[in-house]
Amino acid sequence: MEKSTTQKLRLGLFVIIGSVIFILTVYFIGSKQQLFGKTDILKAHFTNVNGLQPGNSVRFSGINAGSVKKIEIIDDSLINVEMGIDSNVFRFIKKDAQASIGTDGLVGNMVVNIIPGTGNLGPVKSGDLIKTEKKLTTDDLLKTLSKTNQNAERITNNLLEISEKINEGNGTLGILLNDQTAGNDLKTSLSDLRASIAFLKYSSKGTTQTINQLNHMISGLDRKETMVGILKDSAMANKIRKVIVNLDHSAVNINRTVDNLNATINNAKNGKGAINYLSNDSVFVKNLDSTMSNINKASYNLNQNLEALKHNIFFRGYFRKLEKQKTNQPQ
Repeated sequence: MEKSTTQKLRLGLFVIIGSVIFILTVYFIGSKQQLFGKTDILKAHFTNVNGLQPGNSVRFSGINAGSVKKIEIIDDSLINVEMGIDSNVFRFIKKDAQASIGTDGLVGNMVVNIIPGTGNLGPVKSGDLIKTEKKLTTDDLLKTLSKTNQNAERITNNLLEISEKINEGNGTLGILLNDQTAGNDLKTSLSDLRASIAFLKYSSKGTTQTINQLNHMISGLDRKETMVGILKDSAMANKIRKVIVNLDHSAVNINRTVDNLNATINNAKNGKGAINYLSNDSVFVKNLDSTMSNINKASYNLNQNLEALKHNIFFRGYFRKLEKQKTNQPQ
């Protein structure tokens, strides 16, 4: 039975469409495997390829740059991965770039990711070996999760054991939770502790105020109207030093004068000296005795004031210095 024209057209159309699909498939696969473009070879050594196979993609900075050409075992701990990289991308890869094995998504195929270097070194050449970086794999994550689950199970068992002991009243915490008397005592202790803390806060506040007042007083000592301020003024200190020296000399001279007057009076009373005739005048004698008495009192008061200055905290060092100078003077 001869085929109709319509059937022949359908058959020809099917062949053409199938051929186009086949050519597109071959071109797509070839482009993925870099079969139609110029490629350069780049190598990397891994300790574990994690299921990587020839034909898997190679990416540079997230861009498809080539595919895995060959995988071979060098020794029991080293595996060589040979990659074909598109020449247009190859020239951008530096010698300090690093390769790592990852997955295309969560459950996708394994891929080789090339991480760009810092750019300080020159570009790689065909057949060069680049460094590798080990990343966490799904197996590593599962092992970590397994250890975490084991630790969580141990912690749960320990917490269960502790809670059972607490419910049974064992241990300090169990006694506190199950013994009403101990709980009341603890509440009382906490109340006393709060009161102590409140008292300490109040005391601390008072102490702070006292310290502030002391600081204010100490800062006020430097003012010129205070004694410390006066002593810190060098000109005023020199004046006070001169006054004290003059008082000291005056006291010595007054003591000598009083001694001479006493000797003269004794001579007059004993009938000696040129002024013996004055002793017969009772009014003059009384006035003279009164004058001597006043002079003695003034001398005594002056000596008392000088002695007080010697023991004063501000002038004590100066008088000690004068005594040392008198002691060191040659006789």
